[in-house]
Amino acid sequence: MLPELLAKEEGKTLEFKENCRPTQKILRTVVAFANTAGGTLVFGVRDRTKEVIGLSDPLKEEERLANLFADNIRPMLIPDIRIISWRDREIIVVLVPHLIGPYYLRSEGPAKGVYIRLGSTNRRAGPEIIAEIQRLAVNTSFDEQPCTKVNSEAIDFRAASEFFAQVSLKLTPAKRHSLNLLVDHGGREVPTRGAVLLFGKNRRDLFPDAVIRCARFRGTDKSRFLDQVEIDEYLPRAVESAVAFVERHTAQALEIERVRRKEIPEYPPAATREAIINAIVHADYSIGGMSINVAVFDDRIEISNPGSLPFGLTLEAALAGVSKLRNRVIGRVFRELKLIEQWGSGMGRMIAACAEVGLRPPHFEEIGNSFRVTLYSGKVATPAVPEWQRQLVRYLTEKHEISTRDAAQIWKISDRAARTRLKKLVSVGILTEIGTGPKDPKRVYVLKERGNV
Repeated sequence: MLPELLAKEEGKTLEFKENCRPTQKILRTVVAFANTAGGTLVFGVRDRTKEVIGLSDPLKEEERLANLFADNIRPMLIPDIRIISWRDREIIVVLVPHLIGPYYLRSEGPAKGVYIRLGSTNRRAGPEIIAEIQRLAVNTSFDEQPCTKVNSEAIDFRAASEFFAQVSLKLTPAKRHSLNLLVDHGGREVPTRGAVLLFGKNRRDLFPDAVIRCARFRGTDKSRFLDQVEIDEYLPRAVESAVAFVERHTAQALEIERVRRKEIPEYPPAATREAIINAIVHADYSIGGMSINVAVFDDRIEISNPGSLPFGLTLEAALAGVSKLRNRVIGRVFRELKLIEQWGSGMGRMIAACAEVGLRPPHFEEIGNSFRVTLYSGKVATPAVPEWQRQLVRYLTEKHEISTRDAAQIWKISDRAARTRLKKLVSVGILTEIGTGPKDPKRVYVLKERGNV
């Protein structure tokens, strides 16, 4: 278990700690893990160097941690606390599941004591985040809730019906209710927030930031821009407008065939379109002051939306095809309009589309309280991998770890030369070194686990 954990970097679901103090920070981390996506706390490992130093009295620390969690976290939370022996050292691993809360620190109360995990840091949750966690408890989404400030007249059902007609579907009164565009509330028929976001005639009155801001910058930073536009349209049409902006500001290469010329876009249209649709469907529209952004640079496109991944979902799981829909009304309508093909397949299609034309894979990342997809231009030549490195990867695929002595024997070189090669692979992020310190004669090397592509 420990080598697998040490092969990872600290982040949303993992934290290393040298000892079991300070207690307040530990409590915040456990609460944040429980509220966000679960996580693992490892005690007895230095966070920067990952040196395994162990704990002097793990049984005493285990009991203290159990009491700490029971006395200070509400509702009651019982993580899985394990003592693990590794060589002559003992460490504690605390496994915190993702549970429907919100969980909070008893001393700070339910209004100020709720924490969530953003990257490798713990942040106090504001009212919008607490409300999102509470919606999970009743199995509803922000866009499913009734918008009581307006009535059904606020929705442009004529335009909505035209979108449905384009895919040979009819938006009947019954379908408006089955898609949760309209709901019964207090004896009257009112639109949901999702209906207003999708087809609201005056949607900006209720959601002033629910726009797509597009910009074309000169060069590779945001110091100078060439063009910018704010797209404020019904969401199915906004997809087309945002894609058109990207196409207008990216290059088109020409491939001469026997009979006619063929235009080759700089970025695969499937990847661009999928990234924009994902941003619209998964944006957190409850967050004020943030909008969906499409930034086009000379060497890349960055598409970002407010809101990190939905609670309970990690980036690794999302890349594996696991889907948690933040906006169910918008998602269902996009599915009906054939803008979404299959739940959870968006990231995979982006990766496949870029690979098909020889581009670098897209980069997916949570940045604070937002999510960003970066598409890169320019074909990337695959660097030649030396045979000794191929040998090492084959060995680690089977054995999982290797010592300096074993590497030297495989490569038929000296221990010193093998150590130099291994250190180089650590420095470029291919391997992770596991040991009790830089002079540990029993240290081993494992393939570094990557959380992104």
